[in-house]
Amino acid sequence: MSSVDFRQAGQPTSGPQTTNLADILERVLDKGIVIAGDIKIDLLDIELLTIRLRLFVASVDTAKKAGIDWWESDPALSSGARRHALEDENRELRNRLKALESPSDASVDRETTKEDNT
Repeated sequence: MSSVDFRQAGQPTSGPQTTNLADILERVLDKGIVIAGDIKIDLLDIELLTIRLRLFVASVDTAKKAGIDWWESDPALSSGARRHALEDENRELRNRLKALESPSDASVDRETTKEDNT
């Protein structure tokens, strides 16, 4: 019988650095990643369906640096945008009401209606 010595001599060698999932996710969110693809379905040289996919994965700060901030103006996602949308709607309704109640516009409208009927 022979005996084998499993002890390693010298210093351990350094291998490739290991990265875990959190490091990869942090790097992707910091730098951003774009995934693009097209799906096209043809039947006998007739195009039936084309779907173009563009996916940008990044942190909010990285997206803002890239000029992407659509969520800030979407009333469904932003309370500030929701408030502005409501203010715009109220302003538009007030203008329409003012136009309807204005006597000069009403007389013009009546005259226009009379001219149209004759």
